[in-house]
Amino acid sequence: MAKLTEEQKRQRAAKRALRSALDAEADDRRRREQDERWKREGTCLSWVEYVAGEPCRGCGEPMQDGLGDWYPLMKLSESEKREYKEADRRFRERHADCRGGRWSISGSRVTHCGFCCPPPPMGPKQLEKLARLLASWPSREERKKDLDTWDLTLRCDHVVPHIQHREHSHVSARVVDCPECGERRGVVSSERVGPAYRDDGTIRERAAADRGRLTRELAAAEAKLTRQRKNAAATQRRIAELQEELGSEP
Repeated sequence: MAKLTEEQKRQRAAKRALRSALDAEADDRRRREQDERWKREGTCLSWVEYVAGEPCRGCGEPMQDGLGDWYPLMKLSESEKREYKEADRRFRERHADCRGGRWSISGSRVTHCGFCCPPPPMGPKQLEKLARLLASWPSREERKKDLDTWDLTLRCDHVVPHIQHREHSHVSARVVDCPECGERRGVVSSERVGPAYRDDGTIRERAAADRGRLTRELAAAEAKLTRQRKNAAATQRRIAELQEELGSEP
């Protein structure tokens, strides 16, 4: 099999990125529709309903059974292993096409589907702990110093800015809002631009960031053109050699 050229490798990578972006859009649309359905049908339990022992409105199973967590498989008895495997089989059978993972509550063996079953509500202690955590964060002005802007190229070919903490080495968001399309679009590629805010706390002008991005794109395009010219020159030389060989034949 012939070895792929660098250009062919880039083309294949671009096609894979586009397919991934389309898949991400489909998953995002599916999840958002499910969230809307939960809100419309009142599927999520309130804290009072959860404490009262109401079953999950997604699958009908108890939210928790009080049987305790499963031990590691190697520490289970033979009968417990059979019970575990049967429960796993039933779950996979019921949720074969959900692609939503699974979750359970500590101290319970009931497994819930990440797509069909809304998560349990937060209790007063959890809300209090979360409030303390948020209150301990640095001020908004301090947090600005650690934020970078990234350029996200979307499936629609539009480029949108994305701001996140500098410690992140990549953008984990797979789908974002496209202001120009007015739709949610999959992310094809991402590139770090630099600090999102100036020292005085004001956001950096997009024009400067855009100039930097365009400069990088221009350099990449020029390098690509140079490679193509070299390949064309090599091909032309080979054609000349073949013509010369044909002309020298008796």
